[in-house]
Amino acid sequence: RIDARFDADADERAAERARDVVGDMPRDAAADALAGKVAVVSGASRGIGRACALALARRGVNVVVAAKSATESATLPGTVHGVARECDAVATHGARAMGCVVNLLDEASILACVARAKARYGRIDVLVNNASALWWQDIEDTPTKKYDLIQGVNARGAFVLTRACLREMRAGGRGGRVISMGPPLPKSYKEYETKTAYYMSKCGMSMVALGAAAEGEKYGVTGNALWPATIVESLASENFELGSRDNWRKADILADCVVELCCDAHTTGQTLIDDEYLQTRGAKFPEDFVKYRCNPDVEPKRLLAPGSESAGWDVRRGDVKKLSKDKARSRL
Repeated sequence: RIDARFDADADERAAERARDVVGDMPRDAAADALAGKVAVVSGASRGIGRACALALARRGVNVVVAAKSATESATLPGTVHGVARECDAVATHGARAMGCVVNLLDEASILACVARAKARYGRIDVLVNNASALWWQDIEDTPTKKYDLIQGVNARGAFVLTRACLREMRAGGRGGRVISMGPPLPKSYKEYETKTAYYMSKCGMSMVALGAAAEGEKYGVTGNALWPATIVESLASENFELGSRDNWRKADILADCVVELCCDAHTTGQTLIDDEYLQTRGAKFPEDFVKYRCNPDVEPKRLLAPGSESAGWDVRRGDVKKLSKDKARSRL
């Protein structure tokens, strides 16, 4: 029943037509392929999640803006309802967004979010596991309470949300996409320095996507992990002062990857690096990547790419109140 599933051939044709403009991708072709679909994006009240939500809305996707922030504060700008309004302002094909307050540490809250999405739209086609907590500290400096937090938000939260959405994708018979913002398994043991607990939780997010790929394949569901090659502009990179903006890219690069993956019926079970994946979809380096630079005159270092010169970089972050102390102990 081709009309009841993600049409693989149509998705590929749409992506093919868009490859010559992949830098602004995928524009009208992807909008046609994605119009009317429903995406749940966690951590979408700001930063990378917000960029993904807006990019999908521009392509005609009904976006469930899922995050914990219901009200703004001085330190946490952005809310689920505010981003939902932003999505509606740029949406095409009559798409409408819904703000949904969700706590990834609370299974009941996650299940209620998915139930609301199903009740409003009748389907779930895409899940973007974006929400996560950052903790870059030595094993000895990681309290059990903090370890439990990052595991709870990152690995466990992504698992519970994926499980709930997979059930809806399978029941709907249309296939689907599961994308987790998680890294490949580090290639060198040196990369675990100051990040052991963090990588345990973030690689857990990657494994959830790969598991969705394996178990959802028979139902037309793809699953992939996606990771930035560089530090990405976000509230975290700003608040934790993660180096110079010369080494940052805009969140749009990950948002463009998400849209491409939604149109890509064949890539599945992969741990992808953002700039490498876009090049497989037709982007040219460096010309198509200039617009992602936070400093338009400087190409950022690929500090987060596996096997880069960053292996073993000594950066400690996790508590904004202790930022001065962490910066004094770091090399970035």
